[in-house]
Amino acid sequence: MKKDIEKYLAEPGTKISLKNYSTSYSGKLDKEDGLMELQEVKDKLDDFQETLYAANSHSLLVIFQAMDAAGKDSAIEHVMSGLNPQGCQVYSFKTPSAEEYSHDFLWRHYKALPQSGKIGIHNRSHYENVLVCKVHPEYILAENIPGYTDVKNIDKDFWKKRYESIRNFEQHVSRNGTVILKFFLYVSKDEQKARFLDRIKDRTKNWKFSEGDIVERQYWDKYMEAYEEAIQETSTKEAPWFIIPADKKWYTRLAISQIIVDTLEKMKLEFPVLPKDKTEKLKDIEKRLLEEK
Repeated sequence: MKKDIEKYLAEPGTKISLKNYSTSYSGKLDKEDGLMELQEVKDKLDDFQETLYAANSHSLLVIFQAMDAAGKDSAIEHVMSGLNPQGCQVYSFKTPSAEEYSHDFLWRHYKALPQSGKIGIHNRSHYENVLVCKVHPEYILAENIPGYTDVKNIDKDFWKKRYESIRNFEQHVSRNGTVILKFFLYVSKDEQKARFLDRIKDRTKNWKFSEGDIVERQYWDKYMEAYEEAIQETSTKEAPWFIIPADKKWYTRLAISQIIVDTLEKMKLEFPVLPKDKTEKLKDIEKRLLEEK
């Protein structure tokens, strides 16, 4: 698995073509072995989370972006299922509210950053502003940005500056102790179709289906172009993108979990060491407790 992870990293500064990435790769693992390995990785994740929380010096921000039915929700559910809820913060971003539209596009995302010691999970993120808004530039007009009162004003220079804003935002956050991981769950168009049909046929999954998903499916190629450009422009050393095969959900979850664990391991976090005077006090308290009758 660790060797495979190198394939998923979108190397900073390189041209990205999604055609060079697989949606269905699962290595040499079968599903049964993969699920066993996933449990082992999740156990390690639980240990690292405790250290992150105790050290209270860094936070971890995990961003999920994908087309509809790619498995973001289930990936979050399974990967984070063994963690202490007190150490996690999950945000699912929807269409901006009137208050959010009255601020710059990064405002609501800055507010949602995880506190020191915690893992923050963003289900969709500030990248919607260069993905869905790239496919539907008319949405930009709702932001009331000076000089952009017509879709015709939204040109290449606009997007160049927006990518720059994102890079600067993530660099600032990184410098202040938040480690960032960004996952694009890369599902095939055929697999998305199969999952849509499953949602329609299975009454218990009807609630997951939205007619809007079918509308957006018509823009598939435009979305792929938007993802390629966004990933290419914003995959950096401080905030790398990983393009994860998403046709097999069990493998998607395993790959994501392994990358998170590897990242936490590289942070070399340690439990805080108490100063000598407090250590002595603890010894005194321990002695008194043991002498109790």
